[in-house]
Amino acid sequence: MARPFKTLDDMGDVAGKRVLVREDLNVPMADGAVTDDTRLRATLPTVGELADKGAIVLILAHFGRPKGQRNPDLSLAMLTRPYEAVLGRPVRFIGDCAGAEAVAAVATLQPGDVAILENTRFHAGEEKNDPALVADMAKLGDFYVNDAFSAAHRAHASTEGLAHVLPAFAGRAMEVELDALDKALGNPEHPVAAVVGGAKVSTKLDVLKHLVARVDHLIIGGGMANTFLAARGVDVGKSLCEHDLTGTAEEIFDAAERANCTIHLPYDVVVAKEFRANPPVRTVNVHEVAPDEMILDVGPAAVEALADVLKNCRTLVWNGPMGAFETPPFDMATVALAKTAAALTRDGSLVSVAGGGDTVAALNQAGVGDDFTFVSTAGGAFLEWMEGKELPGVAALTR
Repeated sequence: MARPFKTLDDMGDVAGKRVLVREDLNVPMADGAVTDDTRLRATLPTVGELADKGAIVLILAHFGRPKGQRNPDLSLAMLTRPYEAVLGRPVRFIGDCAGAEAVAAVATLQPGDVAILENTRFHAGEEKNDPALVADMAKLGDFYVNDAFSAAHRAHASTEGLAHVLPAFAGRAMEVELDALDKALGNPEHPVAAVVGGAKVSTKLDVLKHLVARVDHLIIGGGMANTFLAARGVDVGKSLCEHDLTGTAEEIFDAAERANCTIHLPYDVVVAKEFRANPPVRTVNVHEVAPDEMILDVGPAAVEALADVLKNCRTLVWNGPMGAFETPPFDMATVALAKTAAALTRDGSLVSVAGGGDTVAALNQAGVGDDFTFVSTAGGAFLEWMEGKELPGVAALTR
């Protein structure tokens, strides 16, 4: 398949060449230990392949928000040992990512060596995409590889600037992500369904407006659904609801109608009088919610109908849970629908792409994270892609 960006396959001979690789090493830590190494493992295909080919691999990454100041608590030195354990080969640490000290340290590396450079955000010029910092970073490398889709919505020196001054390529993780996203919304097989959940319409307005013109079925869940139900004249009791956005919800209904997109809202719901784990609940028609009750999940009849919608679709994009999934029993709808999507994906009838922090957690809770075609761990970048926005780090690779 012809891609608009170059990959590692287009690099030619990299033996002895210095390759600056932008990765996302912003992993959760507690007491000096990495608590989830998913992002470290995601780098292995790119870093391992380049090192095996004899490149000098120089990893660029940020950690936390040091705001352009050196902060020993946010130094990437602490990731050297955990990364060595994941990579299965020695990893050097270099105390800067630009400047004379970095140049001197890089000069001591041999073909096949891997080094982590210091936190890019220790330089104020990183987040400003300062051309002077870009030029300084570029002195360290012969090639630039962006393998961090999760940071691609930022136009920073290490995510966007370097792609303009060095031969630029997509790493293996970036390549897989962009291919999956293209299958989901770029050139998808129709019918296409999108599941969009979450607490508030206000955080997903741009997503909803973008999707109605691109998908055949828009399934709205979570607290967002309450705002759409209220716009349709349903009394949602004391449910989470943005009553000031019912007019906006009406506009989205109108846009969907013009685009021939069907919006699916729940017609039965699980309600409770208090939001806590395992309170007394009832399953009712949406028109039977009492004034002192709140909607906390989609009901079983609606889930069954939504499963039938997915069975007639070829592509699914999923962002956000159907109910308050972190609190039992309000994870039922999310888990049931996720299991349906996973089964259809395993059967080969559905291409399923999901993303966003809550979504990944919900799919893992349902035990189906590995069964989807692709699950993106990117938060902000995935959301901006769903909004149809150009991602600077991706755009820089395709120019």
